[in-house]
Amino acid sequence: MTDAMHPRLDELLELRHQAHTLGLASHHLVNTTFSGLYASVFRGQGLNFEEVREYREGDDIRNMDWKVTARTNEPHMKVYREERERSVLLCVDHGPHMYFGTRGTFKSVQAARAAALLGWAANSVNDRVGGMLFGNADTGLVHFQPTKDRRAVWRLLKEMADPARRAQHGLGCLDLVLKRAGRGSGTGGLIFVISDFNCELKGLDKTLGQVCQKHSVVLVPVDDPADREIPSLGRAMFRDAEGRLVEIDTDDVNGQRLYRERWEARRALMNQVANRLGVAVIPVETSADVHHALMTGLALRARFRAYL
Repeated sequence: MTDAMHPRLDELLELRHQAHTLGLASHHLVNTTFSGLYASVFRGQGLNFEEVREYREGDDIRNMDWKVTARTNEPHMKVYREERERSVLLCVDHGPHMYFGTRGTFKSVQAARAAALLGWAANSVNDRVGGMLFGNADTGLVHFQPTKDRRAVWRLLKEMADPARRAQHGLGCLDLVLKRAGRGSGTGGLIFVISDFNCELKGLDKTLGQVCQKHSVVLVPVDDPADREIPSLGRAMFRDAEGRLVEIDTDDVNGQRLYRERWEARRALMNQVANRLGVAVIPVETSADVHHALMTGLALRARFRAYL
């Protein structure tokens, strides 16, 4: 498991090709690329006004320009074109709690893989892609401004793959990250927040609601089974968020129940807020194939949008 603590930069760069390969999340997605599914879910919602022209048979009358029509006595249409790019910000939790995993790999590795796939997919459809690393008290927020080329994505992935940048002290700043991301993405941006969300979520409703007024937000929870079910290890020593050693009896039935209930309460609150605000939630397990998990989540989101 030690070798899996840090993502490998060469693997994260290689995921650029996987973003274009055939998706295998279900039999419905066999002929769908990851980039294509990303585009179908997150593109095509922003329109820019281009021109006014005379009505042509088959035009959508909802785009009729009634002022010009009345002035010229001839039907005229407003023509829009799809936005060719948008700002995408990958906010990745890089705190010490992410260097943990009991199945497959560490949460830090899965978070980096998810960011890489999403970043490459966004880059492939000409979005401006940037990133933000948070949760590390030693470095604070590390912000990479969105760019049209691959520089910001490459720098973000390089930072996450550097073992020397591993956090020693945590910094709970989810609220601050959302506010900073909302201010730094112009209007109409797409913000991914990749974290385990095992933190105090009080106030998430208000902050997320403010950000969603101007941007689209996607939450990507990275989960390990031990996050919700504490393993039975007898009496064991753990280090808390402040770096203090704490002895816990992991076999205590009451403790196991409280541990599970607190995780379930946090996750229920997150899902409740996300559902109310129309925020997509795409979970990724440490034991899962990231490509498969994201494809499945995007497909569910696509079907959800089809019913709106």
